[in-house]
Amino acid sequence: MISHKIDHGINGCPIIPGDKSISHRAIIIPSISNGVTEITNILKSEDVNNTLEAFKEMGVKIIDNEDKLIIYGNGLKSLKKPKKEIYLGNSGTSARLLTGLLAAQNFDTKITGDKSLSKRPMNRIADPLSAMKAEIFTSNGSLPIEIKGKQLESSNIEISIPSAQIKSALLFAFLNTNGKSTITESKVTRDHTEIMLKAFGADIDIDSKGRKKLITINGLKELKAKNIDVPCDLSSSAFFIVAALINKNSKITLKNININPTRNGLLLALEKMGARINYLNRRISNDENVCDMEISSSNLKGCELDNSFADLMIDEYPILSVAAAFADSPSIFRGLKELRVKESDRLNLIYLNLLNCGVDCNIIEDDLIINPSKKFEIKNNNIRTDYDHRIAMSFCVMGTKIGPLKINDAESINTSFPSFINEFKSVGGKII
Repeated sequence: MISHKIDHGINGCPIIPGDKSISHRAIIIPSISNGVTEITNILKSEDVNNTLEAFKEMGVKIIDNEDKLIIYGNGLKSLKKPKKEIYLGNSGTSARLLTGLLAAQNFDTKITGDKSLSKRPMNRIADPLSAMKAEIFTSNGSLPIEIKGKQLESSNIEISIPSAQIKSALLFAFLNTNGKSTITESKVTRDHTEIMLKAFGADIDIDSKGRKKLITINGLKELKAKNIDVPCDLSSSAFFIVAALINKNSKITLKNININPTRNGLLLALEKMGARINYLNRRISNDENVCDMEISSSNLKGCELDNSFADLMIDEYPILSVAAAFADSPSIFRGLKELRVKESDRLNLIYLNLLNCGVDCNIIEDDLIINPSKKFEIKNNNIRTDYDHRIAMSFCVMGTKIGPLKINDAESINTSFPSFINEFKSVGGKII
């Protein structure tokens, strides 16, 4: 796939798919609840479909209509042993969340994934679950994972790695464990799991102790079905937001975007850089903060972000780095260690691809420094993605300013945003 330079703006109202993080949870939680849940605006991507197929394999009745997903839940202990291993493709969220859920079942399972997922660290899930006496066997710390389902012991666990996936895996294990179990986290992570569990009637308590957050679940309380309208994904919106900001004569409108304060770091960073973003119709939907947005061409300035921003926007650093490349002063993004263990070593790929695009940049330990240039001398227009969807989409946006850029392994985009190319073309992007 080749992304070309455009000589006009990015304009229109692109359709952004449902939030990926919430879509995963909107399958998992109704599947272990009592009653029928109807889900609208769920993301239909490869990653979410792998979660969906996993629960079908475990005996959950799920009907996929054109405009909604219907899940018939039969309670916490209703899942059945799958007839084969559970394959989760490229989805790290699915693998980690299901590991916690399956550790507390009464059957054994094996989880596998594609080549990329099989390189990602899974001990970060297995180790804290072991405090509950879970029996999880990784392959040198990665997939495939074998899980020996059993009755787990209630526990108090302090999370050492700030991760919504680790937290959620533990919460799902707590649901099927007798007694009270508590998670303590010292840094902000996405709270979609807590929000949805509370809405479904889980016996969950959220408190604070100093700067720490304590989440307690009293296990074995049945959940009650509730319909879900999934808000649109801020992470997927990010590519259109930045494309409009960096291209002259641009103005786009985005509808029903999730602006949950535990993951809005991109918006805070772009505002710090002088982005013209207008928030409209702020509201609460399914206990999540949503709004509409208008984004216009902007003269961006560089900024320095400390490592606290990484907790709020780790997935958005690739596209933020593209924005920084067209600012009028340098940017420093600190504390990006977690970027090294995503779908790829994202930190290294951002650096290598920016260099090939003629951007002066450097990595010092886990900090990324970007020095914008007024003139881009492309050294190599082949964009290496290592099958990482966010790298691919970010450099599609880069191509609108300096292309043509050849985006390798562009099919990876289907893991999170299957309609991206069509929507990007609809607002003025040129992709062939």
